[in-house]
Amino acid sequence: MPDLKSQLKRFSETPILVIGDLMMDRYVRGRVSRLSPEAPVPVVDTEQEDFMPGGAGNVAFNVAALGGKPFVVSVVGRDLEGDRLLGFLQEKGVDVQGIERDGSRPTIQKTRIYAGHQQVVRFDKENRTPVGPHVMMRLFGRIKELLGQVRGVVLSDYGKGIVSSPLLRFVLPLARQQKKFVMVDPKVEHFLRYKGVQCVTPNLKEAAEGMRVLPPKTDEEVDALGNKILKKLKCQSVLITRGERGMSLYQSAKKTCHFPSHAQEVFDVTGAGDTVISTFSLALAAGCSYVDAAHLSNVAAGIVVGKLGTATVSQEEIINCASLTKSVGRKHQF
Repeated sequence: MPDLKSQLKRFSETPILVIGDLMMDRYVRGRVSRLSPEAPVPVVDTEQEDFMPGGAGNVAFNVAALGGKPFVVSVVGRDLEGDRLLGFLQEKGVDVQGIERDGSRPTIQKTRIYAGHQQVVRFDKENRTPVGPHVMMRLFGRIKELLGQVRGVVLSDYGKGIVSSPLLRFVLPLARQQKKFVMVDPKVEHFLRYKGVQCVTPNLKEAAEGMRVLPPKTDEEVDALGNKILKKLKCQSVLITRGERGMSLYQSAKKTCHFPSHAQEVFDVTGAGDTVISTFSLALAAGCSYVDAAHLSNVAAGIVVGKLGTATVSQEEIINCASLTKSVGRKHQF
């Protein structure tokens, strides 16, 4: 536990640049007691409505919740949702100077309707076309200004027009020149674009679909897939999240590490990938090894899936997790 506390203490004020698709997650919660007379669908009597930053915003929120200092480069619309989203980020201490306002596209919003703990439906408001060239050039300028102030970059790719091929061609050489790592939470359709990044953090389904292979059924097949991604993308590590099977970490010329799940009960996996890449990146930026960073990410993910909706994890929650009485950094095997 003293080693764990010292590792987490190094998170404080560690600067991370988050580049990606910002969105607002809206949650409408209520109960169902009847069917609609208009159609065979349930009527949800609304009891509560909440808003939370999603996508790259949730990554930034997780970095801030763990004590880090997040900077965000992205785009929001000139609308009420954009105002609200920027306000939420600033309240949590997120640096928003890199966020551009674009009146030609709406702020992305995902609305989820819950009846009790069950999600009934989701509807999205978004524009998935690439960001226009003039706005993209302003983003390049923001990235160039901010990169010198951070220890690493997280690319949060939700396929909404920010993490494009031109952006990757700009960011990767610049980060390499300044010796800053680049981590990617990948989008399946863009998987092969990420050559040369330090790490990708797909879930098992994304890893298989990104490499255009059938879903692996055994640990041996998962290991083969992880090593194939390492070679194909020429990255230093691959962290595959595997649901109830935990996580698997692959590194060039090093032994594979498996981490069993720490989840006690799963309520909602929304945003769990954001928690994983936030914790992993922050830990590496704070000087942890890849193995220690993956272990902390695994514990953080186990905590966040026990919460309903988009959520974050704090240092205190990680410390208080009973499973962390085991030594951090040991290589776990299934």
